[in-house]
Amino acid sequence: MNTIGRNFGSDNVTPASPEVIDAIVAANVGSLQSYGDDPYTHRLTTLASTLFETEVTIYPVATGTVANALALSVLTPPYGAIYCHEAAHIMTDECGAPEFYTGGAKIIGLPTADGKIVPAQLDNPLRFAQDTGVHHVRPATLSLTQSTEWGTVYTPAEVSALSDAAHAYGLGVHMDGSRLANAIACLGCSPAEITWKSGVDALCLGATKNGAMAAEAVVFFDRTRAAGFESRRKRAGHLWSKMRFLSAQLIAYLEDGLWLRNARHANAMAARLAAGLTALSGIQLVQPVQANELFVVMPEAMIATLLAEGFEFHRWPAPAGVSGSVVRLVTAFCTTAADVDALLAAISDRATR
Repeated sequence: MNTIGRNFGSDNVTPASPEVIDAIVAANVGSLQSYGDDPYTHRLTTLASTLFETEVTIYPVATGTVANALALSVLTPPYGAIYCHEAAHIMTDECGAPEFYTGGAKIIGLPTADGKIVPAQLDNPLRFAQDTGVHHVRPATLSLTQSTEWGTVYTPAEVSALSDAAHAYGLGVHMDGSRLANAIACLGCSPAEITWKSGVDALCLGATKNGAMAAEAVVFFDRTRAAGFESRRKRAGHLWSKMRFLSAQLIAYLEDGLWLRNARHANAMAARLAAGLTALSGIQLVQPVQANELFVVMPEAMIATLLAEGFEFHRWPAPAGVSGSVVRLVTAFCTTAADVDALLAAISDRATR
């Protein structure tokens, strides 16, 4: 297994887990029915229903962008509004895909410093929309990112409170779970507790960042809301003919707990890195480290030196109340303690000069 070495830029830079590659190879035998009518995809539906402790409808897709965009397209009409955090991936990193696939729905971002919105933030915009009537986009969907774009994690109680507030206004609840495994590993809860038992109607379950080669899934807990998804997926060009290769990845990811083992390791490496950073002068963690992302204020000269030495990471906009240069560091399932310690040693060397 190759490690990430000096690349802390993203958990998208990793290789796939060997178990996932083995599953693809095992599925590469013989002829099977196409477009999802194969034993692997049928087995995935049963597995997901068992895992989430309720009967679900699950659709494998290849990317997180299309998972979010198509899920939101069945929850939100073209004249609808999607409420999310202002830093949510659907608002900042998906090149208008949610707006495109919904046919023009409006995304409305809500600000907080830690990436987590709270129920009280929904009251004013939703009441305003009601009062404005036909002149305003119709509130349709609340989208939550778990873990958030700031590396923080919603608890089941927090998701439940937000879902209750959304449902009270007739909104559906969507969860962007590109790093759901990292959140569950942090919380120690069950997949059911953080999703449908807390009011989530549709989940985009990420796997690519956490060990898959290219596999995501849209999971509907309120199965009535899945109407039209199959046709939308086909129209978007995301119905794989050889679906078994997507489903085989997701089975390997979920069946024997690989997703949580990988996430626990990534989280542990983030915690190791956070512990080392907090011991150094001139370094500030912007957010509590709960999953596998760290946001760190560093001197500009240190950032330049680390980049020159081959370490890779991304600069990040500082949240309100934080001054200085912020970088994002991401650990992954194949980050090693040696990788973390090498980065800490380089930072420590610069901090003590």
